[in-house]
Amino acid sequence: MELNPFKGDFPLLAQHPELAFLDSGATAQRPACVLEAQKTFYETMNANPLRGLYSLSVEATEAIAKVRSQIAELIGAVDERGRARANEIVFCRNTSEALNIVAKGFAPHVLDPGDEVAISIMEHHSNLIPWQQVCRETGAKLVYLYPTPTGQITDDEIAAKIGPATKIVSCGHVSNVLGVENPIAKLAAAAHANGAYMVVDAAQSIPHMALDVQKLGADFLAFSAHKALGPMGVGVLWGRMDLLDRTDPVYTGGEMIDSVTEQGATWAPVPEKFEAGTQDAAGIYATGVALDYLVNKVGYDAIAERERALVHYAMSRMVQLPFVDIVGSIYWDQHHGAISFNVRGIHPHDVASIMDMDGVCIRAGHHCAQPLLTWLQVENLACCRASIAFYNDKYDIDRFIDSLNHVWSVFHN
Repeated sequence: MELNPFKGDFPLLAQHPELAFLDSGATAQRPACVLEAQKTFYETMNANPLRGLYSLSVEATEAIAKVRSQIAELIGAVDERGRARANEIVFCRNTSEALNIVAKGFAPHVLDPGDEVAISIMEHHSNLIPWQQVCRETGAKLVYLYPTPTGQITDDEIAAKIGPATKIVSCGHVSNVLGVENPIAKLAAAAHANGAYMVVDAAQSIPHMALDVQKLGADFLAFSAHKALGPMGVGVLWGRMDLLDRTDPVYTGGEMIDSVTEQGATWAPVPEKFEAGTQDAAGIYATGVALDYLVNKVGYDAIAERERALVHYAMSRMVQLPFVDIVGSIYWDQHHGAISFNVRGIHPHDVASIMDMDGVCIRAGHHCAQPLLTWLQVENLACCRASIAFYNDKYDIDRFIDSLNHVWSVFHN
């Protein structure tokens, strides 16, 4: 934990050694190779993909196609011969947009009045509000799975909430508040046993662990590039091709059509039918570089080992502070990066503001998970969150603990 071979790869961290950046759950820092990739795209292949027959446009088109294949291979979207099913990768702006495509474009085809959509109470608003909306529009019922106080969704809860009326189950792979990994494979098995579909929000898991949509039993999966070292404004939706074919486009306009008449239009094949207008081609290109850095230069095994050590060290020191209350499990091995907490009697916004003065960057608020905080009866419907990445080190954690002591001393002399 004391040695850090990674910080030097991240310009913002290298230029500001005084910062302890512990908000990677909101957005990750970008390595220099990702920043350079965006610059390279604009300097060497700046053209609109799919829209020109000249060499620059062809090169840009091929670059985007390569990233589709790369992502398909990364998440296990491959055929029986191990070939990437690249056309199942849809580019959008973020996880929120990807989940909205599923809720607005696919769900109405399978939901009738009285049907049920099951989600966990831990969901980020991005994977909650779209289901509220579609249930209201279709007459379906939104059903919540509730975890134990430490965040575990039990087999009994799965059996009680997923049944014959269930048509869709949608769940975050890792909670952005509790840091707990949810039993997606079990949820998917229960969904499929009842003829339902499994949607996975992988925004908080792809920075920390390898994904395999087949092993997870996913029918749809979504994540954002910016959580995984890539640019903001690029999201990924993967879905089984037969389901994507049944899904209506949410946005319409240029590029996503096959033909247009005065009174109608037909859609282009998947994935183009979901990608209306000019995409962030430079961002997509840089996303490929980011994932290559994450997976091949650092590696998920090294990430897991380093983050486990950092989380263990952080929590072992936090539990020694009598004024700090952990939200969720007190066991370090149940946290993937995120540790939520409160400083007793002090509003989280005050905590975060004082820590900012110490150069420690944490998140404070409801973390787009108000129903979870309501269910947990968290005071003020707000808490603090430190989210750890592999580019953090022991120095960052020590700064964090020192700053927590400073917060307490400010209010208690």
